[in-house]
Amino acid sequence: MRLVRRHPILTLLALGLALALVATGASGVVVWRAAHHDDASDVERADAIVVLGAAQYNGTPSPVFRGRLEHAVVLWQQDRSDLVITVGSNRPGDTTTEAQAGRDYLVSRGVPASAVLALPVGHTTFDSLEAAAAALHARGLTSAFLVSDPWHNARIKAMASDLGLTGYASATWTSGDTSEETRGRGYVRETFAYLYFRLFGR
Repeated sequence: MRLVRRHPILTLLALGLALALVATGASGVVVWRAAHHDDASDVERADAIVVLGAAQYNGTPSPVFRGRLEHAVVLWQQDRSDLVITVGSNRPGDTTTEAQAGRDYLVSRGVPASAVLALPVGHTTFDSLEAAAAALHARGLTSAFLVSDPWHNARIKAMASDLGLTGYASATWTSGDTSEETRGRGYVRETFAYLYFRLFGR
């Protein structure tokens, strides 16, 4: 107590640092655990399969995006849903959108065109999920498998929940992010992104 009275500012700073470290550590644990569990192992079917967008080059999905799309194809072939939704807008200079590139790829892999809905919306994950949730709600649907990279699982499930959607994370482990260094950066980045979302939303 004497130390607190003598150095109140330093005490508050130390307490704030300790709380920040605890919060960051807890966020990291949540991200790690979510990344290593596939909800598709527990849930047989959902109303839709939502594929989060990633870079595409003039209609050709990047290796990261292609990995997500291939995982969606597997879920489709397993009869996990009757609807696949691709999301994602475009960048300046792009001739197409992530959503359209994803839809075209899925159709080329045998998913019926009538079963794929492209929503060319969203430069952020939240905006894309918001568009997907709105499209599903308009159809009276409320659940979806969410396909991204593993370290995104915790955050996209939290976002889906906030948007009134029951999200089941089913991530790909075969995207272009295969090196230990790349995956490590993904986990670190998502630890802070998940914590930020929980504190501030979006």
